[in-house]
Amino acid sequence: MVKVIMGLKGSGKTKQLLSAMHEAVVNEPGCIVCIEYGNRLTYDADYRVRLIEASDYDQAGYTFLKGFISGLHAGNFDITQIYIDKLYKVAGSSDIAETEDFLIWCDKFGEANGINFMIMISDEVEKATEAMRKYF
Repeated sequence: MVKVIMGLKGSGKTKQLLSAMHEAVVNEPGCIVCIEYGNRLTYDADYRVRLIEASDYDQAGYTFLKGFISGLHAGNFDITQIYIDKLYKVAGSSDIAETEDFLIWCDKFGEANGINFMIMISDEVEKATEAMRKYF
């Protein structure tokens, strides 16, 4: 399952993300991962959430991010939740078509491997395609 929270800065996306992570820590038996850009969640996220600072890795777009997520899963089959904060910054791209393709990939990958995704996108909701809106 993929859930997308999209909105401009200040619309409450991070609060929703943190709330969902805290709920998952209590209710999920598996590992929880959060890929972020910057260290702003370090003091707010529960210590049981594995925070990954995306800027520590040399990113090259959505293809790199798909490989990165696949590698996380290959190294730990117990991951049940993956959160991505600031998707455009993590991926290094704000191309709508590539974003749509990435969300579809996450849905298929998550279904095949028992992983739920929650993805934050900082942009106007009106820019989302129909395929992206099904994840809202």
